[in-house]
Amino acid sequence: MKRIVLIILLTAVILPAMAQEKVKDTSTRKERNYIREGNNYYEEKRFADAEVAYRKALEENAASEIAMYNLATSLIRQSGSANPNDGNNPMAEAQSLLQNVAQTATDMSVAENAFYNLGNMAFNQQQYDQAINMYKGALRKNPDNDKARENLRLAQLKLQQQQQDQDKQDQNKDQDKQDQNKDQQQQQQNQDQNKDQDKQDQDQNQQQKQDQQQQPPQQQQGGISDANANKILKAMENEENATRRKVQEMKKKEAGAAGRPTGKQW
Repeated sequence: MKRIVLIILLTAVILPAMAQEKVKDTSTRKERNYIREGNNYYEEKRFADAEVAYRKALEENAASEIAMYNLATSLIRQSGSANPNDGNNPMAEAQSLLQNVAQTATDMSVAENAFYNLGNMAFNQQQYDQAINMYKGALRKNPDNDKARENLRLAQLKLQQQQQDQDKQDQNKDQDKQDQNKDQQQQQQNQDQNKDQDKQDQDQNQQQKQDQQQQPPQQQQGGISDANANKILKAMENEENATRRKVQEMKKKEAGAAGRPTGKQW
């Protein structure tokens, strides 16, 4: 595992100035001197000074493949594993330089190393599909590049794992969405049931009120109160007394009539 980790680290292969002389005769003495100067600074880990020297070499020859590649590697060393998409990070310029060299370099070794470093940059950013393409580009330039082949296999495994993790996340999202929809449906059903029950209760109450309004008033149940009973008894007693008096008066009248002589006395 330790060996694999070392392989995926960003590598910077400093190419000497004489490599360009084998391909082109357009290089100048000043250009080559600046490249050598930059390489010396690079070996001393004075990456900022190396960057200055490589830029001077490009001022002498803007098409210098070696100067562009070495400038990119010095920028990488100054940036570590920073994200090339973060504003003015030197990694962004390094990536651009390597992409240019990988596509246009006439020296296969320069193009191979550019592809390889692009693959490592993409791998460190977890862009495994892009890393796979870059490692394949390095292998097309040099099929014997064992480090590129090992990193290609590792990137393929990482991409497979990444896709599986993404599938799990998508499944979890779908399951969460289904659960949420079920909860919403259940809540809606509960609300509808409550509304129906409330309506039934309301209709039942209204029907009861209507039935009560249509029923005749109920007669008062229970016995006569004491006060009413006394009044009735008093009235009956008074009526009996009055009747009794009338009877007595009639008897008196009849008795008086019987005591008086009838007819003319002689």
